[in-house]
Amino acid sequence: MSNRFVYLVDDDEAIRHSASFMLRHAGYSVKTYPDGISFLDHVSDEHRGCILLDVRMPGMDGLAVQNTLNQRGINMPVIILTGHGDVPVAVEAMKGGAIEFLEKPYEKQALIGAIENAFNLLDNQSADDKRGREAKARLTELTPRERQVLECLVDGLTNKGIAQALSISPRTVEIHRAHMMEKLQADSLSSALRFAFLAGIGEK
Repeated sequence: MSNRFVYLVDDDEAIRHSASFMLRHAGYSVKTYPDGISFLDHVSDEHRGCILLDVRMPGMDGLAVQNTLNQRGINMPVIILTGHGDVPVAVEAMKGGAIEFLEKPYEKQALIGAIENAFNLLDNQSADDKRGREAKARLTELTPRERQVLECLVDGLTNKGIAQALSISPRTVEIHRAHMMEKLQADSLSSALRFAFLAGIGEK
């Protein structure tokens, strides 16, 4: 678990010290920051991990930090920490993409549980990214016409509809479709569509 990084952003030195000690003891790698600005100066979209973000900090509050992360396309899971029982702020943070909020003083198990949920999300996200890359790689093997056939299937067209749309014969559609299925290693229409969706075909 030591390669699981937790970024703790809190202006309270005592909390930074106690929480980081507890998390390191639980097996996480922890980096702490006394304010949002120093964290934003350090973090980039190449970083991986989970962010523990205090809501009320001088200079730049947690919501502003979260908004900046979103604008930069940094999509690490965020857990909001609040010591004020400020439900409206916590709700605003959740709308901004935070996965959870914890009120101080929080229980150790509640914090660990929230962090584990965050890393489960990251693991699933990584798996989805990998499947998406694999799907896109297979799509590059298709000829332009085979890709057109797949795009028509995504649009819900039958072979006859595809033939009309592309001004080719139904038999030619069948041939292109068979080649497309073989290259995608898809054994059914639903399997081929799944590859298309993973690769972003059909997204508006």
